[in-house]
Amino acid sequence: MKSILLSVFLSVCLLPLWGQRDFSQIDSIIKKMLPEASEVGISVYDLTAGTPLYNYRANKLSRPASTMKLLTAITALSRPEADNPFCTEVWYDGVIEHDTLQGNLYVVGGFDPEFDEQAMDSLIEEIITYPFSVINGRVYGDVSMKDSLYWGNGWAWDDNPEAYQPYLSPLMFCKGIVEVTAAPGAQQGDSAKVSCTPLSSYYKVLNEAKTRTPSAGKFSVSRDWFTNGNNVIIKGNVSAVGKQWINIYDSKCYFMHTFLERLQERGIIAPQSYDFTELPLGEVQQMACWETPVQDVLNQLMKESDNLNAEALLCRLGMQAAKKKYVAANDGIEEIRLLIQQLGYEPEDYKIVDGCGLSNYNYLSPALLVDFLKFAYSQTDVFRKLYKALPVAGIDGTLQNRMKGSVAYKNVHAKTGSFTAINALAGYLKMKNGHEVAFAIMNQNVLSAATARAFQDKVCEIIIGR
Repeated sequence: MKSILLSVFLSVCLLPLWGQRDFSQIDSIIKKMLPEASEVGISVYDLTAGTPLYNYRANKLSRPASTMKLLTAITALSRPEADNPFCTEVWYDGVIEHDTLQGNLYVVGGFDPEFDEQAMDSLIEEIITYPFSVINGRVYGDVSMKDSLYWGNGWAWDDNPEAYQPYLSPLMFCKGIVEVTAAPGAQQGDSAKVSCTPLSSYYKVLNEAKTRTPSAGKFSVSRDWFTNGNNVIIKGNVSAVGKQWINIYDSKCYFMHTFLERLQERGIIAPQSYDFTELPLGEVQQMACWETPVQDVLNQLMKESDNLNAEALLCRLGMQAAKKKYVAANDGIEEIRLLIQQLGYEPEDYKIVDGCGLSNYNYLSPALLVDFLKFAYSQTDVFRKLYKALPVAGIDGTLQNRMKGSVAYKNVHAKTGSFTAINALAGYLKMKNGHEVAFAIMNQNVLSAATARAFQDKVCEIIIGR
């Protein structure tokens, strides 16, 4: 009996030491797995017990890459208007006489980053239910929700025309990108078969790709972006079906051109051109509306690390707080800074310039990321939405191919962040003892992303326990 009591006593007394021994493994793998010239900051907090578990240079400033999206999302979700959907609306003024609208049509942008072909067709369907087939007036786009800056501060000019760097606008159509699919032709040397989605005459396709012709070079899709052109240029050898995505210059014009084109295709006689203005005050009536739930925007933002969705959320955050038109990124960033202050930090100690982390000017710390995660965890509604959207280890999103076959499989819900020589992971996991944990790992100066990710996966395994 005494031996049993002694065993129980020792187990209880040594439990913290066993935990400390397990976490000391992290110190060892920092030395073993990471390049000597690299740096890392780590913060781990037990949400269930309300105590810190492990810190390693937790206050060190690092570039967050896409873990910046956590600050944007958590701040946006904490607002009273968080559940308001993203709206794209069509209004008109004047009167409908016989089969003619004696007035103007206005498309008002709400910065819906998920507005796609289904949404566009839905707006058109609503419009054509009205008893007119002629517009005897103008067709306008209203992009007054946001200022005219179409890229974020510090975004790399030579990332253009990559699809992950869209031209920002309150009127977005299919994320401002084109999906290009190329397939081999019938015979070697034939032109490749090319199709593009969505269809629009706003851009032109120049197909120079060849079927099973190695001398044609590597398959590529580009655009004459140096001159802000929208000629989509497909080159190289096509030996199998392949897809690439490319951004299109001037999202607001891409939207309005396609809107007007599809309106005309449905039999509406409309002006051949469009312009931009604000929806006038006074005698205007809503004609059509498309709404996208915030959770849909959040899911894409987190699961696929969508930069456009993060910037849309930041812009809307600024609009809700500032209660004005032509909001700038700083209007949304100011709200993030206020939450930083609310959490007990000095905003001036950090650098935030965009909502998605695409800029290398951003600087955060692992401790700050974890405190944002702690705050979200304390707000049931915020946490529920955020947790649902986060990638799950080995299952989906940017964690789909990570941590399979380990104790971390399905057990880590976290946001990734990747940039040249930068790799970060921050989110939630559950330890073997059932405790919920918030963590942030920020690797810097690691040229091999695979090395940084392997290290992060191992840290998660150690925290979870075996």
